[in-house]
Amino acid sequence: MTSDQESARARRTQEAIERALRLANRIAQSNNLDIAIRDKLQNLEDDFDYENQEYLCIEPNAWNRVIEIGIKPLLVFAHPNVMKQVPESSLHYRGLALLSRKRVSEIAGNIDAWEQGGNARVTYDKALKLARLYNAVISCVIIDNIDWTFENGYRNILATIGITEDGSIRNYIGSMAERSIKERILKWVIDRNLLLNPSQINKDIKAGSWELFDGVLMKFSSEPDIVFTKAGNLAVMIEIKGGKDPAGALERLGAIKKTFDESPIGCKNFLIVGVVTNTMGERLSEMRLEKYFLYDEIFDKTQYWKEFMNEIFHHALRII
Repeated sequence: MTSDQESARARRTQEAIERALRLANRIAQSNNLDIAIRDKLQNLEDDFDYENQEYLCIEPNAWNRVIEIGIKPLLVFAHPNVMKQVPESSLHYRGLALLSRKRVSEIAGNIDAWEQGGNARVTYDKALKLARLYNAVISCVIIDNIDWTFENGYRNILATIGITEDGSIRNYIGSMAERSIKERILKWVIDRNLLLNPSQINKDIKAGSWELFDGVLMKFSSEPDIVFTKAGNLAVMIEIKGGKDPAGALERLGAIKKTFDESPIGCKNFLIVGVVTNTMGERLSEMRLEKYFLYDEIFDKTQYWKEFMNEIFHHALRII
């Protein structure tokens, strides 16, 4: 096994460990939150009116099943007044319905603030819209499974939490890839004494800027991730999308294209991605893109990293 292969295996093992630990911790925290939400719902003393079930989009057969097995209705079916009192109950009902945050957001609006237990602004109209969505889906789940029990529903909640947290981990992996690339480029610049002022070394890695020789300014930000200006003109732009999920990467191509299209003529655009499918490859070929690199390759193969640095600093910036 070569040194590059050993380094790649060690890095990927460490990434797997970090992902597993972070996911386990987040699910544990979410589970505690879910238990707390369920306790709040069980302890609500108001008499909530569920008589107009059609208004709340509750199917009669589903309602009858819940009553038949002796479950408190508000533990299964959402009510706008319940959600106004306990906004975080959105997580409970969304879990019973096996709905993703993204899907709920597309249909009824953003629910992040509701489920994070903060000071969410809760209006009756939005609570009603959410309650109707949740109840319509929950009703179908119950009707489709004649043996449905609340234990089944609770397993759905846990599954939904796991899926939600897995999505958060994917975003985390992407942000870690961005940070790793920025740290490695900065180290490369420092090791070659390219900083005009060495006191700039400890600037913010997420949003700092560094003056290099030959009138080059290197700037890190969130959008775009890395830019180099030379003599005041935008010379190089680098976007980093390190996520490994093909569907997620494909979704982000539109934003990447918009960023590159808005760059001035003469600016050389580069992209670092975690994965490239055939469809992505076709779309990338249509962009104003100098070249793209796979994240794992430039991190795990010394030659690819040298090629990447050569493209940026020799061919594009011409300072080495």
